[in-house]
Amino acid sequence: MFAYMLRRLVGAVLVMLAVSTLVFFMIRLVPGDPIAVMLADAGSEEAREAMIRRLGLDQPLIVQFGKWFWGMLHGDLGASIYGSNQPVSAILMEALPRTMSLAFLSFVIAMIIAVPAGIISATRKNTGADTAVSLFAFLGLSMPDFWLAIMLIIIFAANLQWLPAIGYEPLSAGFWPWLSHLILPSIAIGTGFSAIIARMIRSSMLEVLQADYMRTAASKGLTQRVMLLRHALPNALIPVVTVIGIAFALLISGAVVVENVFAIKGLGRVLIQGIQNRDYPVVQGAVLLVSAFFVLSNLAVDLLYAVIDPRIRYS
Repeated sequence: MFAYMLRRLVGAVLVMLAVSTLVFFMIRLVPGDPIAVMLADAGSEEAREAMIRRLGLDQPLIVQFGKWFWGMLHGDLGASIYGSNQPVSAILMEALPRTMSLAFLSFVIAMIIAVPAGIISATRKNTGADTAVSLFAFLGLSMPDFWLAIMLIIIFAANLQWLPAIGYEPLSAGFWPWLSHLILPSIAIGTGFSAIIARMIRSSMLEVLQADYMRTAASKGLTQRVMLLRHALPNALIPVVTVIGIAFALLISGAVVVENVFAIKGLGRVLIQGIQNRDYPVVQGAVLLVSAFFVLSNLAVDLLYAVIDPRIRYS
C-alpha cells in the first residue's frame, strides 16, 4: 500500500509539472496584449516599453518560464501584472475559501438528493418512483447551471426576497450570513451533479441486487434495511466513488459561470478576469490550483477503494 501511494504521489507531481509547463506556454497563445489592456491603448510608446521591461516581458520566453518555474517550486507564483501588482498567492488564497465553501455545500446538496433517489429508484424499478427519479435526472442534466441560477434568483431573491441574490459573506461574519449567500448558487451547481450521481447509484445498485450473495442474504431472513445498507450499498459504492471524486473536482472548476452570475469572487471569477486582462501569472496560478484539485481527487478516490472494499489490494 505504501509503495502504491508513493508511486501515485510521484505521478501526481509529474502531472502538476506538466500542467504548469503547458499552462505557461498556452496562455501566451491567447490573442491580446496585456500591456495594451493595462494602458487602455492610451499610453505612450515610452511608457509601454518601460512597462514591458519592468514586467520582464522583453526577455526570451524560455527565460521567463525558467524564472516562473523556479519561483513556483519555491511557492512563489509571481505577482499580478494588472492593477495593484498583488501577489498571485494572496489573490488565490482570498478566492479559495469562497470556491471551497461553494463546492462543499454543492457537494452536500448533491449527495443528500442523489443517495436516497438512487436507492429508491433501484429498489422500486419500473415504478412511479423510478420514473420520477429518471425524469429528475433528465431535467438535472439538461438544465444549464447559469439558467437554473437565474431562475433561482428571480424566484427566491427578487420575488420572494428570502435569500440574497449576489455576494459572499465569510464564515467569520456568522453562520447564517455565510450560508444564506451560498444556498442558491449551491443548488444551481449541485442539482446537475445530483442527477449524475443518482443515475450512477441506481445502475450500480441494480447490478448488486442481482448478485448471488444478495439472494443468500435474503434467504437468511435479513431485513431489507440491513441488506441495503450493510451489503448492497457498500458493494455498489466502488464505481460511484469514482464519479463522486471526479464530480467534486468538477464542482470546483465548474463554478466559473455560477460564480459570475452570483458575483462571488472565487477561483472561477478570478480566472475569467485574469483571462480578460491577459494577466498571465494569475491565470497560471489559478489553473495550476484547479488542476491540483483534480490530481488530489483522483488520488483520494484510488485510496478510498481499499477502505470501501477490503478485497482490493495494491501491489
